Amino acid sequence: MAGKLNFSLVSPEREVFSGLVDQVDAPGVEGDFGVLPAHAPFMTALREGPVTVFDGSAVRRFEVKGGFADVNAAGLTILAEEAAEVAAV
Repeated sequence: MAGKLNFSLVSPEREVFSGLVDQVDAPGVEGDFGVLPAHAPFMTALREGPVTVFDGSAVRRFEVKGGFADVNAAGLTILAEEAAEVAAV
């Protein structure tokens, strides 16, 4: 599907989220960052904070505690030390 980002959020226990989305915002140790489809490759460590997933009008939030984010031609993978979805408010 053109124009979508393949995103996977994984914790040691399980795959927390996997799917095609429009954008992901995450808490990097050097500052928050956003990833869109066809983003330039990079890897960074994560600090504790929210990962926000945008897909059309839907928004999902996950709380992560450390880990790494890897952006490459296949998409974005976050390997989190801990990750859980935050209930919508």
